[in-house]
Amino acid sequence: GIGIPTLCSQFVPEGRTVIYHSESGVLGYGPMAAPGEEDIDLINAGGQFLAPNPGMSFFNSAEAFAMIRGGHIDVAVLGAFQVAENGDLANWMLPQRGVGNVGGAMDLAAGAKRIIVAMEHTDRNDNPKIVNQCSFPLTGKGCVSMIVTDIAVIAVAKNELTLLEVAPEWEAKDVQTLTEPTLKISPKLSEIGL
Repeated sequence: GIGIPTLCSQFVPEGRTVIYHSESGVLGYGPMAAPGEEDIDLINAGGQFLAPNPGMSFFNSAEAFAMIRGGHIDVAVLGAFQVAENGDLANWMLPQRGVGNVGGAMDLAAGAKRIIVAMEHTDRNDNPKIVNQCSFPLTGKGCVSMIVTDIAVIAVAKNELTLLEVAPEWEAKDVQTLTEPTLKISPKLSEIGL
């Protein structure tokens, strides 16, 4: 996805291999390019410059979407305007603006084996983005399995949201205050670690 999800390539733990795919037609790229090392021919779907990686490959957009639609993407990380407690995802249009562009998000929501949403917990007016039911146009129905926000990590399963982790200096009750649906608290609730 674009926005916050593009930061994932910056945080791969040492010793782990993650093969990143971009709708722009690149597989196996590294983190974002360092200032001064940008290559205008090496960008992600959000238009950010990427660092080259040994073994990376390039292909056209049709092949990139064939990989997505063919079910060959294990995990997709997408941003969202809203996520409902049943896992519905709304991430392509804000009705008050009247315009939007779904891009490849709908393909990813339908084609990836697992969807993780990475977003801020509330909108710019402090309204919850995790809601009982999405009021914005849907990108995918029941597709989200995990939500990672600036204050919490929440598992989504069978119309139930389970709070797994909270940000430092946050408590479960604080997260619940900013979340519309009732959260189940994991007995193993822990602090988010980086």
